[in-house]
Parts: sequence; C-alpha cells; structure tokens
Amino acid sequence: MQLADGVGAVFTDRSGGTSAAPYDSRNLGGGVGDDPAAVRENRAKTAAELGVERVVYMRQVHSADVRYVTEPFGDDPPALDGVHTGERGLALAVLVADCAPVLVADPVARLVGGAHAGRVGTAAGVVPALVEAMAARGADPARMIALIGPNACGSCYEVSAELRDEVSAVLPAAWSTTRQGTPALDIRAGITAQLTAVGVADVRHDARCTIESPELYSYRREGRTGRFAGLIWLE
Repeated sequence: MQLADGVGAVFTDRSGGTSAAPYDSRNLGGGVGDDPAAVRENRAKTAAELGVERVVYMRQVHSADVRYVTEPFGDDPPALDGVHTGERGLALAVLVADCAPVLVADPVARLVGGAHAGRVGTAAGVVPALVEAMAARGADPARMIALIGPNACGSCYEVSAELRDEVSAVLPAAWSTTRQGTPALDIRAGITAQLTAVGVADVRHDARCTIESPELYSYRREGRTGRFAGLIWLE
C-alpha cells in the first residue's frame, strides 16, 4: 500500500513463509526460537515481494531510544525501538506479536520512521521521541501521517489493576477494561493521544486485534510464536 505519495507501507501476516510450527510460516523475528535459516529466507522473500533492496531490523528492548539510519545494521543490531531515514529504498521494520507497530511519514520532507510501541515503550514515550527526532531533521508534525498497526486491543489486553494504574498515571488514554469488566490497557488509544499531543493530526489505523486475528502472530494467544512486521520505506 502507499501511505502517501512516494511512501510505501505494509503490515505482513504469518502466511507464505518457510518456518515450521509453531512459527508457521512467515516469521520475521530472530531470537524467538525459530530456525535462523528460515527467518533469513522469510526476510529475503518479504523484501523481494515488496521490491525493497535493504531492510533495517532493530534489536527491540521496549525503550524510547531512536536513531537515524542510512543502512541495515547487519547481524548485530543495537538496542533500539525507533528508527527513521531519508534514504530511498531502505525499508524500516518493526517486529511485533501484540505490541503496536507505528509507521510515520512526512512525504514533503521525505522522511519516514517506525517505532515498536508496547506497554513499556509507549509509557516511556517512544512514539513522541520518534516524531521529535524526525522533526529535528526537518519533518513537520503537522504534515506527518502516522499509521498504527495491529496490536492487542483494549478489550483483550488484560492486566492487573496495579499495572493499569501505573500506565494510566502517565498516559490516561490507555485506561481500559476487557469485555469481562477486568482491568486492561488500550495501547492504541494511548499512542493516538501521544501523536495528537505532539501535533500529528493525520493518524490512521489497521485496527485489527492481534489476539483476535489468527492470521497474525500473538504472544498473548500462543506464547511460543513468531513475529510479523510493519514496514515503511521511501519509494
């Protein structure tokens, strides 16, 4: 899909790859127990299908750390949860299995970024940090388009009351309850509120819940499982 003129974006699913169960089949996440050769093949197949030459993968650690990149990190990526670039044909990958992949573009400044926003990273402010880093390189939040991908929804993401209170103290919009009336967090709502607060008005959604969508990986649903990706790039 095109997020904007000259900006490609996609959320992969678990079909069409080579990984065996329980990672079947397009697992793009390394370090989760899958055969590394299968992960490499899945990544190469995905890049070829998207028509991108290079893909940046991070070592995601639930931080608010972001970095500008001009090439892939290779086999030993640094601990990061956000990247941005102005390089054409360089895709940025965010790996998830319940956390939210957040893709951001300023098509005028020709800058794109991606953030891995789970409970911890969202509360720490990884998405505002990405927007601010892109703005420091000439992007304008008022021109930005943000796309929040599939994640565990606020009606499914059950947590303890203490954890809900802890996160909601920092990000009130994330307060939620499950359909059963138990404490929950709505990470999507929290991220949307953060984007609005830093001046990003055009916020779009792939509103699928990972826990409810069998075509996507979900750690909450499956435990031992793979990772799908949100990818964004300048065409």
